[in-house]
Amino acid sequence: MRDHRELRVFQNADELVLQVYTLAARMPRDELYGLTAQMKRSAVSVAANIVEGCGRDTDRDLVRFLYNAYGSLRETGYHINVAARLGFLPKDEADKTQNKIAQTSRQLAAYIKSIKSRFN
Repeated sequence: MRDHRELRVFQNADELVLQVYTLAARMPRDELYGLTAQMKRSAVSVAANIVEGCGRDTDRDLVRFLYNAYGSLRETGYHINVAARLGFLPKDEADKTQNKIAQTSRQLAAYIKSIKSRFN
């Protein structure tokens, strides 16, 4: 088993969750069950999929969960983009979160490539 807490990609995904929750607290109240909930759910899903993948026995299972994390990461980026375009979030804070998403995306892609190289 792998310790997800030692992975930089997990640490960044975890920081992303905190950033998204901070932004979500600033969203309009009428978006609580809409865009706000989707942003939070997808951000948590990134970190949770990394954790779950690290708990699996095989590299193939790990990679499957890492791909799920990547999809959730892309989804989070889209939600942040929409919220900013609607004027729900300050542009500078949305940009900061998009930078964290891009950094995490690069790390996740590198980790997937590294793990896949073991079984290709």
